[in-house]
Amino acid sequence: MKKEVMNYETLLKVTHGVVMSKDPEEVVFLIVESVKSALEAKGCALFLFNRKTNELEVAASMGLSSTYLNKGPLSAMRSIARSLKDGPVAINDVTDDPRIQYPEEAKKEGIASILSVPIVLRQSPIGVLRVYSAETWEATLEDVNFVQAVAQIAGMAIEMSRLYKGLKDSIEVLKAKRGAKTSKSKK
Repeated sequence: MKKEVMNYETLLKVTHGVVMSKDPEEVVFLIVESVKSALEAKGCALFLFNRKTNELEVAASMGLSSTYLNKGPLSAMRSIARSLKDGPVAINDVTDDPRIQYPEEAKKEGIASILSVPIVLRQSPIGVLRVYSAETWEATLEDVNFVQAVAQIAGMAIEMSRLYKGLKDSIEVLKAKRGAKTSKSKK
């Protein structure tokens, strides 16, 4: 099967999953699993930007050890920071690139290359989608475009989940108020 056909199938799978699920954890896991599988990568992780700490926090990952994921805080300013501001960043050799915050840990994990793509919502970065390769990998334009498309879908999915949760919470508050009024009127 051609890679392009696989990527379209993956996009369909991801968008279908986003539409069908209201659970943000399920959606982000589907995204990392789908990207890892489509690109036959060692691993994939979706990080969300914590504005209070200025760090990237793991929302979902696949193919990476807990030791690697818990290696230390990922500074949004140090850890491939350009991908949050300027768009996709491809690191061909993690052992010889100053943009990598934890090069020794990446080497121990068996990571050779990383593609980092921002997740943007209304022109503000909210996180990054990263693809990890066990072998030196020069991401093609098609690879980068594919991961960017999935990252955009991830941004929309995260926003939809937040809106759904907010709507659900509002409905519960209204029900509680209505229930309080109903019980007062019965007395």
